[in-house]
Amino acid sequence: MKAVLARLTSSAVDLLFPLHCAGCRREGKLLCAACIDELPRLSPPYCNWCASPGTLSPCRDCRENPLEVDGIHALFLMEGAIREAVHSLKYRGVRAAAPELGRLLAQYLAGRPPRGEVLVPVPLHPRRLRNRGYNQSALLARELAKLSGLELDEGLLARVTNAPPQAGTASRRRRIANVEGGFRCTGEADGRAVVLVDDVATTGSTLSACAAALKAAGAASVWGLVLAREG
Repeated sequence: MKAVLARLTSSAVDLLFPLHCAGCRREGKLLCAACIDELPRLSPPYCNWCASPGTLSPCRDCRENPLEVDGIHALFLMEGAIREAVHSLKYRGVRAAAPELGRLLAQYLAGRPPRGEVLVPVPLHPRRLRNRGYNQSALLARELAKLSGLELDEGLLARVTNAPPQAGTASRRRRIANVEGGFRCTGEADGRAVVLVDDVATTGSTLSACAAALKAAGAASVWGLVLAREG
C-alpha cells in the first residue's frame, strides 16, 4: 500500500506541476537547451578509474583502495543545475525527469563504442524501494536502453543489505566497508560485459560493491556510467 501511494503521489506531482528548468526555471523541460550547454562537464584532469576530478590517474584513493569496477564514466560535476535535476528525480518524486536525464546519458554514449553489452541499474534495497516507490537508477537505465539499443537486465543484481545512506559516510574506506557484501548477482553473469547505471558517484564505492558481486558471478567486465560525479 505504501508503494502504491508513493507511485500515485509521484504521478500526481508529474501531472499537476509541469517541469521547470533546473537552471533558469523556464517551464517546459527539466533542462532547457541553453542550460544543458552550460552544465559543468567533467573535463580533464580526472582519474580514469573513479572519475575523481582535478587529479592525475590513478588518483591516491585508487592506489590505496582500488575499486572492483573497471572504470567510471561521469558526464558532469555534481553542482548547479545538474544537481537540482538529479535531486528532482531522486528525492522529490519527479519521475518525469528520467527521460530527459536518460537522453543525456544516451547522447554521451552515442559518440563512444559501448564498453558493455547489457545495462544494469544499481538496485535499491526492497525496503527503500517500497518507501520511495521507484528506483531512480532503473528509470534512467530504461530510458538509456530505449535510446541506445543496449540490452537492459533489471533482475541481474539485488541489494541484500539495507546499509545507511552513503551520503553520511565521509571517507572512501568507510564507504567501501559500508556496502561490502551488500549486493548479490541473481542471474547469469558468465562472460557478460556490464554497464552499471546510477545517478551519482561520490567515491565509487557502491559501484565497486556491485562490480564485485557481478565479477564473482563471472561477468567479463563491469563499467560504471553516472550522470554526475561529486567533487
